[in-house]
Amino acid sequence: MIKRATEATDHVWALLGGDPVLTAAVEYRGPGGTLQARLPVREMARSTVAVCALAAAELATARRGGGTPPAVRVDDAAVATAFVSERHLRLDGRAATVFAPLSRFWRTADGWLRTHANYPHHRERLLAGLNVPEQPDTAGDDVLAARVAARLAACRAAEAEEAVHAAGGLAVAVRTPHEWAVHPQGAAVAQRPLLSLERIAPGPVRALTGGPAGLPAAGLRVLDLTRVIAGPVATRTLALLGAQVLRVDPPFLPEGQDAHNDTGFGKRSTALDLRRASDRAAFDALLDTADVVVTGYRPGALDRHGLSPQALAERRPGLVIGQLSAWGTYGPWGARRGFDSLVQAACGIAAAEAGADSLPGVLPAQALDHGTGYLLAAAVLRAVTAQRTAGGTHLARLALAQTAAWLARDVGRDADPDSGAHEAAPRLAERTGELGRFRYALPPVSFEGSPDDWTRPPGRLGADAPRWTGAGAA
Repeated sequence: MIKRATEATDHVWALLGGDPVLTAAVEYRGPGGTLQARLPVREMARSTVAVCALAAAELATARRGGGTPPAVRVDDAAVATAFVSERHLRLDGRAATVFAPLSRFWRTADGWLRTHANYPHHRERLLAGLNVPEQPDTAGDDVLAARVAARLAACRAAEAEEAVHAAGGLAVAVRTPHEWAVHPQGAAVAQRPLLSLERIAPGPVRALTGGPAGLPAAGLRVLDLTRVIAGPVATRTLALLGAQVLRVDPPFLPEGQDAHNDTGFGKRSTALDLRRASDRAAFDALLDTADVVVTGYRPGALDRHGLSPQALAERRPGLVIGQLSAWGTYGPWGARRGFDSLVQAACGIAAAEAGADSLPGVLPAQALDHGTGYLLAAAVLRAVTAQRTAGGTHLARLALAQTAAWLARDVGRDADPDSGAHEAAPRLAERTGELGRFRYALPPVSFEGSPDDWTRPPGRLGADAPRWTGAGAA
């Protein structure tokens, strides 16, 4: 039952440059049959969590001067619960809002379209691209949705995709796996590996030793310039493992508190406008002593602020840089915005998961987001381990579309007759924070001696001072 997950873990660990002998330390257990889908979501989820835990265990061993790495445990139920953490989240009993009313599949004249309009500015751009005015007499979202549906029913999906993109909005035509394979972006993605991790510039050897047992990332200062799920899952995991994570958001770009409540565990959060001199100075002071910078904005969006990987490498030799995108940094869609739901639709996953009624389907979790998040955390940890002997500035690049290609092409599947049901309650916890009483999914990353929970619940987004607390790794 674990053969495919083991092979997938071996493959990813090799891409990260890890010693192949270490994967023998991974133990898979749990109920099996979780995250049921036509595609091998369970195997993908298992392997992404496994390599993350293995990278953490490896770094913990290196920090204590060597020896046998601690055993890594991957529990199917814990992984499945964590991969839908946003669905389990409750704050004072209230569930989080996951998708807005205009974020959905729509029937078009020749197929289906998937839209994403969770943010107010994306909603406005979607309506502008479709030439659907949000009139003052609109009697709620149902009436507006009916207008959008009527407009799209008369459009070809690809034409609507381009019209919304031209307006700065987010919509993609639902494609079959073959249609994506022959699409220029799909063809470009197919030529890339799942991820890349490389040394891009010189940098000092990292003198990172000792530290609290089970906290291999202790002492690392992480600037979190990410949004939504994948990037925040990566930095949430680094916070679990002892890193000091400070999320930085622009005050003029809205982000939902619900989303932060799910992925803000263990972190602090501040708001800085890099166009303002005082805020830029505060950010530069943070960057001067940061060890890791993780970015998750559309490729090129941060370049004007001097935050491209190359500029960061020149500014702060010895950084570990994690760069996350939806479609990759190449090809005709390299500069486009995207989210897990859109990537599933464009890359053929929605078609592959369609039901008997031929309606587009979805994966049982936003698995591209969550899986890529654990892979990104693993890449950061592996880079830090490499820096302890070889130094250098390291860049990890990941894309949701590359994760989708790996899921559809390379992961493989175990035969499993189980129903897919599992008991989530033992993998949930409750605690009180400044915002109220949280119920949340516990982290799935586990190795002998590792923490089983974060040190702090999330606070209010953007409410913390823009400064590090305590000593860093440098």
